[in-house]
Amino acid sequence: IYPDTNAREDTMKTATKIVGQTIGYIRVSSLDQNTERQLDGVQLDQVFTDKASGKDTDRPQLQAAIKHARLGDTFVIHSMDRLARNSEDMQRIVRELKTKGVTVHFVKEKLTFTAGTDNAMDELMFTMLAAFAQFERSLIRERQREGIALAKAKGDVYLGRKPSLNADQVADLQARAASGAKKTALAKEFGISRETLYQYLRQAA
Repeated sequence: IYPDTNAREDTMKTATKIVGQTIGYIRVSSLDQNTERQLDGVQLDQVFTDKASGKDTDRPQLQAAIKHARLGDTFVIHSMDRLARNSEDMQRIVRELKTKGVTVHFVKEKLTFTAGTDNAMDELMFTMLAAFAQFERSLIRERQREGIALAKAKGDVYLGRKPSLNADQVADLQARAASGAKKTALAKEFGISRETLYQYLRQAA
Protein backbone atom coordinates (compact mmCIF):
# COMPACT_ATOMS: atom_id res chain seq x y z
CA ILE A 1 0.00 0.00 0.00
CA TYR A 2 2.91 2.28 0.74
CA PRO A 3 5.62 1.51 -1.83
CA ASP A 4 7.33 4.79 -1.00
CA THR A 5 8.62 4.97 2.58
CA ASN A 6 8.68 8.77 2.53
CA ALA A 7 5.06 8.88 1.35
CA ARG A 8 4.07 6.58 4.22
CA GLU A 9 5.82 8.81 6.76
CA ASP A 10 4.16 11.92 5.33
CA THR A 11 0.76 10.25 5.55
CA MET A 12 1.36 9.28 9.17
CA LYS A 13 2.41 12.83 10.04
CA THR A 14 -0.71 14.22 8.42
CA ALA A 15 -2.89 11.78 10.33
CA THR A 16 -1.34 12.75 13.66
CA LYS A 17 -1.28 16.49 12.98
CA ILE A 18 -3.06 18.46 15.69
CA VAL A 19 -6.05 20.46 14.47
CA GLY A 20 -6.61 23.16 17.07
CA GLN A 21 -9.56 25.37 17.83
CA THR A 22 -9.82 29.09 17.18
CA ILE A 23 -10.71 30.71 20.49
CA GLY A 24 -12.01 34.27 20.63
CA TYR A 25 -11.76 36.54 23.66
CA ILE A 26 -13.94 39.66 23.90
CA ARG A 27 -13.98 42.31 26.63
CA VAL A 28 -16.20 45.34 27.01
CA SER A 29 -16.07 47.69 29.96
CA SER A 30 -19.78 47.89 30.77
CA LEU A 31 -23.05 46.01 30.31
CA ASP A 32 -24.17 48.54 27.69
CA GLN A 33 -21.31 48.13 25.24
CA ASN A 34 -21.91 46.07 22.13
CA THR A 35 -19.76 42.95 21.87
CA GLU A 36 -20.72 42.22 18.26
CA ARG A 37 -18.30 44.75 16.82
CA GLN A 38 -15.34 42.82 18.16
CA LEU A 39 -14.16 39.84 16.09
CA ASP A 40 -17.00 40.43 13.62
CA GLY A 41 -16.51 38.11 10.65
CA VAL A 42 -13.85 35.99 12.37
CA GLN A 43 -14.65 32.27 12.30
CA LEU A 44 -14.43 31.03 15.90
CA ASP A 45 -14.95 27.66 17.55
CA GLN A 46 -15.32 29.06 21.06
CA VAL A 47 -15.91 32.57 22.39
CA PHE A 48 -15.31 33.92 25.90
CA THR A 49 -16.73 37.34 26.84
CA ASP A 50 -16.04 39.53 29.86
CA LYS A 51 -18.08 42.63 30.63
CA ALA A 52 -15.62 44.20 33.03
CA SER A 53 -12.82 46.71 33.37
CA GLY A 54 -9.43 45.81 32.00
CA LYS A 55 -7.56 47.24 35.00
CA ASP A 56 -6.46 43.75 36.00
CA THR A 57 -6.45 40.23 34.59
CA ASP A 58 -8.66 38.73 37.29
CA ARG A 59 -11.59 38.33 34.89
CA PRO A 60 -13.54 35.06 34.99
CA GLN A 61 -13.93 34.57 31.24
CA LEU A 62 -10.33 35.51 30.49
CA GLN A 63 -9.10 32.95 32.98
CA ALA A 64 -11.55 30.38 31.59
CA ALA A 65 -10.32 31.06 28.04
CA ILE A 66 -6.67 30.65 29.02
CA LYS A 67 -7.48 27.44 30.89
CA HIS A 68 -9.49 26.13 27.92
CA ALA A 69 -6.73 26.79 25.35
CA ARG A 70 -4.79 23.71 24.29
CA LEU A 71 -1.78 22.81 22.18
CA GLY A 72 -2.40 23.83 18.56
CA ASP A 73 -5.16 26.34 19.34
CA THR A 74 -5.22 29.96 18.16
CA PHE A 75 -6.24 32.66 20.66
CA VAL A 76 -7.80 35.67 18.87
CA ILE A 77 -8.39 39.14 20.38
CA HIS A 78 -9.70 42.25 18.64
CA SER A 79 -6.95 44.52 19.99
CA MET A 80 -4.31 44.61 22.70
CA ASP A 81 -6.26 46.94 24.99
CA ARG A 82 -9.06 44.35 25.11
CA LEU A 83 -6.63 41.86 26.65
CA ALA A 84 -4.82 43.99 29.24
CA ARG A 85 -4.27 47.58 30.36
CA ASN A 86 -0.52 47.44 30.85
CA SER A 87 2.39 45.95 28.97
CA GLU A 88 3.50 43.72 31.86
CA ASP A 89 0.16 41.86 32.10
CA MET A 90 -0.12 41.64 28.33
CA GLN A 91 3.31 40.11 27.86
CA ARG A 92 2.70 37.67 30.71
CA ILE A 93 -0.55 36.40 29.18
CA VAL A 94 0.93 36.02 25.70
CA ARG A 95 3.96 34.24 27.15
CA GLU A 96 1.72 31.89 29.15
CA LEU A 97 -0.34 30.99 26.08
CA LYS A 98 2.71 30.43 23.89
CA THR A 99 4.18 28.15 26.55
CA LYS A 100 1.02 26.05 26.28
CA GLY A 101 1.56 25.78 22.52
CA VAL A 102 -1.14 28.34 21.69
CA THR A 103 -0.76 30.96 18.95
CA VAL A 104 -1.96 34.49 19.84
CA HIS A 105 -3.39 36.83 17.19
CA PHE A 106 -4.36 40.51 17.60
CA VAL A 107 -6.70 41.51 14.78
CA LYS A 108 -6.45 45.32 14.92
CA GLU A 109 -2.65 45.43 15.25
CA LYS A 110 -2.25 42.52 12.76
CA LEU A 111 0.23 40.83 15.09
CA THR A 112 0.55 37.07 15.44
CA PHE A 113 2.72 35.34 18.03
CA THR A 114 3.16 31.76 16.98
CA ALA A 115 3.80 29.08 19.59
CA GLY A 116 7.29 27.61 19.38
CA THR A 117 8.80 30.58 17.54
CA ASP A 118 10.49 33.78 18.65
CA ASN A 119 10.33 36.65 16.17
CA ALA A 120 12.45 39.49 17.55
CA MET A 121 10.77 42.18 15.41
CA ASP A 122 7.24 41.10 16.42
CA GLU A 123 8.25 41.02 20.08
CA LEU A 124 9.71 44.53 19.81
CA MET A 125 6.61 45.89 18.07
CA PHE A 126 4.38 44.21 20.65
CA THR A 127 6.28 45.80 23.55
CA MET A 128 6.27 49.26 21.93
CA LEU A 129 2.54 49.24 21.11
CA ALA A 130 1.62 48.04 24.59
CA ALA A 131 3.79 50.72 26.19
CA PHE A 132 2.32 53.48 23.98
CA ALA A 133 -1.24 52.37 24.81
CA GLN A 134 -0.47 52.45 28.52
CA PHE A 135 1.15 55.90 28.20
CA GLU A 136 -1.87 57.25 26.31
CA ARG A 137 -4.26 56.07 29.03
CA SER A 138 -2.09 57.77 31.66
CA LEU A 139 -2.27 61.05 29.72
CA ILE A 140 -6.06 60.81 29.44
CA ARG A 141 -6.41 60.27 33.20
CA GLU A 142 -4.07 63.18 33.90
CA ARG A 143 -6.05 65.51 31.62
CA GLN A 144 -9.27 64.47 33.35
CA ARG A 145 -7.81 65.23 36.78
CA GLU A 146 -6.51 68.61 35.60
CA GLY A 147 -9.89 69.50 34.10
CA ILE A 148 -11.72 68.65 37.33
CA ALA A 149 -9.20 70.63 39.40
CA LEU A 150 -9.52 73.64 37.07
CA ALA A 151 -13.33 73.56 37.27
CA LYS A 152 -13.21 73.44 41.07
CA ALA A 153 -10.70 76.33 41.16
CA LYS A 154 -13.15 78.44 39.13
CA GLY A 155 -15.89 77.71 41.64
CA ASP A 156 -17.75 75.24 39.43
CA VAL A 157 -19.17 72.05 40.87
CA TYR A 158 -18.07 68.94 39.03
CA LEU A 159 -21.11 66.75 38.64
CA GLY A 160 -20.15 64.63 35.66
CA ARG A 161 -22.29 64.38 32.53
CA LYS A 162 -25.79 65.85 32.79
CA PRO A 163 -28.81 63.64 32.12
CA SER A 164 -29.91 63.60 28.49
CA LEU A 165 -33.62 63.86 29.38
CA ASN A 166 -35.60 65.54 32.14
CA ALA A 167 -37.97 63.66 34.45
CA ASP A 168 -41.07 64.26 32.30
CA GLN A 169 -39.32 63.10 29.16
CA VAL A 170 -38.06 59.97 30.91
CA ALA A 171 -41.56 59.13 32.11
CA ASP A 172 -42.95 59.63 28.60
CA LEU A 173 -40.20 57.49 27.10
CA GLN A 174 -40.76 54.66 29.57
CA ALA A 175 -44.54 54.71 29.09
CA ARG A 176 -44.31 54.60 25.30
CA ALA A 177 -41.74 51.82 25.36
CA ALA A 178 -44.01 49.82 27.69
CA SER A 179 -46.88 50.27 25.24
CA GLY A 180 -44.84 48.63 22.49
CA ALA A 181 -43.22 51.54 20.65
CA LYS A 182 -40.10 50.59 18.70
CA LYS A 183 -36.88 51.29 20.59
CA THR A 184 -34.99 52.58 17.53
CA ALA A 185 -37.71 55.10 16.70
CA LEU A 186 -37.88 56.28 20.31
CA ALA A 187 -34.12 56.78 20.54
CA LYS A 188 -34.17 58.84 17.35
CA GLU A 189 -37.15 60.93 18.46
CA PHE A 190 -35.66 61.74 21.87
CA GLY A 191 -32.19 62.33 20.43
CA ILE A 192 -30.44 59.70 22.52
CA SER A 193 -28.46 56.56 21.80
CA ARG A 194 -29.98 53.10 22.16
CA GLU A 195 -27.60 52.47 25.08
CA THR A 196 -28.94 55.54 26.91
CA LEU A 197 -32.51 54.50 26.08
CA TYR A 198 -31.99 51.09 27.67
CA GLN A 199 -30.53 52.72 30.76
CA TYR A 200 -33.78 54.68 31.23
CA LEU A 201 -35.84 51.55 30.64
CA ARG A 202 -33.85 49.65 33.25
CA GLN A 203 -34.61 52.44 35.73
CA ALA A 204 -38.31 51.82 35.17
CA ALA A 205 -37.85 48.09 35.68
